[in-house]
Amino acid sequence: MPLAGGLMGYGYQCGMLWGATLAAGAQAYRLFGTGPQAETEAVLAAQRLVEAFRARNKHIDCSDITEMNWKKLSGRQGTKQVFKFFLKGGPIVCFSMSANYARVAFSEINTPLAEKQTGAPPPPVSCAALMAKEMGASDLHAVMAAGFAGGIGLSGGGCGALGAAIWITGMNESQEVEVKPDLSNPYNNPKALAVVERYLESADYEFECAKIVGRKFESIADHATYLRAGGCAKIIDALAAA
Repeated sequence: MPLAGGLMGYGYQCGMLWGATLAAGAQAYRLFGTGPQAETEAVLAAQRLVEAFRARNKHIDCSDITEMNWKKLSGRQGTKQVFKFFLKGGPIVCFSMSANYARVAFSEINTPLAEKQTGAPPPPVSCAALMAKEMGASDLHAVMAAGFAGGIGLSGGGCGALGAAIWITGMNESQEVEVKPDLSNPYNNPKALAVVERYLESADYEFECAKIVGRKFESIADHATYLRAGGCAKIIDALAAA
């Protein structure tokens, strides 16, 4: 839920992309186990998912698709935005997009993973997988998050490490004894909000990968080289802090 609305309602990549990327990572883990090859496959699948989503919807960011800023829905202006969203059939459009994209995503997830790719770079391959590991996630969950790297499939959007941290935080909370996650407004979850605050302070209040790094990554190897040189270590350390 916290990944909906473009990452905690901030309007970045559509929640469908985050979810499909997790599914691609799960398939990569099933076929290749853990390690650089599996993470590479997850990122490659994420790239295909982004391309397929953009080809059908023109945009990949929630704010561009819905023409809404979910984090600023207050007062009269917020009411007008919500009213406009419903008048345009927003919820129906989103549900229709979800149904159509699910079929496409299933094909994209399985097609590139049918045969083993070669040339996986040395670890770490994915910032998001590294983030998950730093938070104590299982090998499965680390590979599931791998495709978030570089703002989902190296597309330069909302930070993949942040997405992984929010996702892992949500899962951990749901497993706590006698804790029932508040689904009435997942964007206001205290633990997730604390993660976002730590992230913003470490990333100079930038959300998008391309702006943080100063460019988009050219390839998986380029991203891996950046990580090995200590890139985004400050962000990962801040997010991993309890």
